[in-house]
Amino acid sequence: MNARRLVSPLVTLALVLILADVAWHFFSWAIWHAVWTLPENASHAPNTDLCRAALGHGACWPVIKEKFRFILFGFYPYDEQWRPALVILCFVVLFGLSLAPRWWRPSLLLVWVVAFALIGVLMWGGVLGLAFVAEDQWGGLPITLILATLGLAAAFPLAILVALARRAEGLPVIRLLAVAYVELIRGVPLISLLFMSSVMLPLFLPPAWDIDKLIRAQLAFVLFAGAYLAEVVRAGLAALPRGQYEAAAALGLSYAQSTRLIILPQALRQVIPMLVNTFIGFFKDTSLVLIIGIFDLMTTGRTATLEPAWQGFGNEVYLLLAAIYFAFCFIMARISRTLERRLAAPHRNIEEPA
Repeated sequence: MNARRLVSPLVTLALVLILADVAWHFFSWAIWHAVWTLPENASHAPNTDLCRAALGHGACWPVIKEKFRFILFGFYPYDEQWRPALVILCFVVLFGLSLAPRWWRPSLLLVWVVAFALIGVLMWGGVLGLAFVAEDQWGGLPITLILATLGLAAAFPLAILVALARRAEGLPVIRLLAVAYVELIRGVPLISLLFMSSVMLPLFLPPAWDIDKLIRAQLAFVLFAGAYLAEVVRAGLAALPRGQYEAAAALGLSYAQSTRLIILPQALRQVIPMLVNTFIGFFKDTSLVLIIGIFDLMTTGRTATLEPAWQGFGNEVYLLLAAIYFAFCFIMARISRTLERRLAAPHRNIEEPA
């Protein structure tokens, strides 16, 4: 018994020492021995000699200052980069509104539609005096946010329809098609779908149909995310007691009414953590679009360190990328927890004694 009592304090002490050692080495690299500014040559080119001297024991933060705009915006025209900056701000505002329960009303859907229209105008231009910018010049964080947010927004209603179709016992053909769609999409990696959308899809379309590769990648994302989300929604539907369906029938509600008013709200409430976990996973999977030549945030970060003057300083760039990904994933996690508390409140009030 005495030995058991000693194990816990010893393990705790060991973990504290390990974490302290890691924290000290990170502080020493990122702060104490870091290089913060670099002298400029007569040609105004960066002189990285100080960073080379500190390589291995000190960070070189000037690489972030030098490559920050390229990492965020890619090859978007330099003088027009205020437009993708506004696009990022639009997404942050949308996520912020979605996080606040007081904005959970039908008008929020209209705000999202208007915001996506504004995002399209800002990114493409060609109207309101804005210069037109083709999709092959887009890159960085706006691409990641567009692919993830628009793809998941379109995949979610598709997932609900597929999940309901898989449980439609009275419609065997529709059920078979839903099962085939889910099993086929889940049985192949996302990379293969991106390749098919980029290479094979144009072969099946008329020559006059020239669909941009960004739209083709978005379609692959929607189909892939829809299959995975459909299984999450189906799990929520299967978890509902049979009595809920019988109660809806006893009230004289039609299938559409009972599904919309009773079944789906309860099913989705039960699978909120799984839904958000899937959202976070697909948000990070946008980095796979590199294979079809789309420069998302991760790709622009890698490309930023290919310049000979900045080779060897990838750790600083990857730390910045990790912070950006973490920030958006943390926002989604916060939305999930807020939804869980908000939707569970009425049930706690009913179950808990006064």
